[in-house]
Amino acid sequence: MNATVEQLAPVAEQANTPWVVAALYQFREVADPADLRERLINLVQSINLCGTLIVAGEGINGTVAGDRHAIDSINQFLQNEGFDNLEYKESESHEKPFRKMKIKLKKEIVTLGVEVKPRSLVGHYCDPEEWNELISRDDVILIDTRNDYEYKAGTFQGAIDPQTETFREFPDYVRQQLANHKDKKVAMFCTGGIRCEKSTSLLLQEGFKDVYHLKGGILKYLEEMPAEKSLWKGECFVFDGRTAVTHGLQEGINEKCHACGWPTTPEERALPSYEHGVSCIHCIDKTTEQQKEGFRMRQSQIVSAKRKRL
Repeated sequence: MNATVEQLAPVAEQANTPWVVAALYQFREVADPADLRERLINLVQSINLCGTLIVAGEGINGTVAGDRHAIDSINQFLQNEGFDNLEYKESESHEKPFRKMKIKLKKEIVTLGVEVKPRSLVGHYCDPEEWNELISRDDVILIDTRNDYEYKAGTFQGAIDPQTETFREFPDYVRQQLANHKDKKVAMFCTGGIRCEKSTSLLLQEGFKDVYHLKGGILKYLEEMPAEKSLWKGECFVFDGRTAVTHGLQEGINEKCHACGWPTTPEERALPSYEHGVSCIHCIDKTTEQQKEGFRMRQSQIVSAKRKRL
């Protein structure tokens, strides 16, 4: 199945009220993903919703934002479709976090590239309190299953960075770097939990015996764990206009470089290498002057479009 994308009309701005941001997923067999996608398209055309939903034969995944009515409408629709055990988290954004609504049809709701059984071959789930106890132990290998730019914004104390650019690279990391540790306790985490559903299934499939993952991911941890008891360091990268969130799911201080996508701190944005929308310390030497001119033109168009909306 080739990926197909439905780009829906730009979503209207909301007046005065924050956007409700809902991150959700569930592994569940979908008999006709294309039909579900079409019915989702029909629904979202009538409500004020933006973001991305991914539909596949193995379930649904995505992050969407809208007013309260829109979020309740999409939830009710999914409940009626049998998605009655969603891993679901809400937060707020004071600015519109996505430009459009996209609904994608894919082979996987999160692309690992290796067939696993996340509904039947699962590791030990840990809630935030159990997680703190687990990762404080000396006999546990703690692995951040996210990508390198996400790790840069923040991670758990003592976590290993696999230095992957995409989740597709994770199976190679397991086989090349972890193969000799199958007798160890391995704890893994990701943003919302979905990548760990697949990574724990993968490790068990590869012969690991004692595998743990943080239920609900970093977002649930930051929502529930008081900052004074937290083992999290930094901010959690999110795939929307906020760039990153911190404890209580409050918006953080990192901002995404729109040239390369990496999070940048206020200190990095004060460097000569930083030009808003054009370059940062992570990409200044990776693009040509012609590309930078293209980025400048794009940034100028974005600024002009925002002024017209004011």
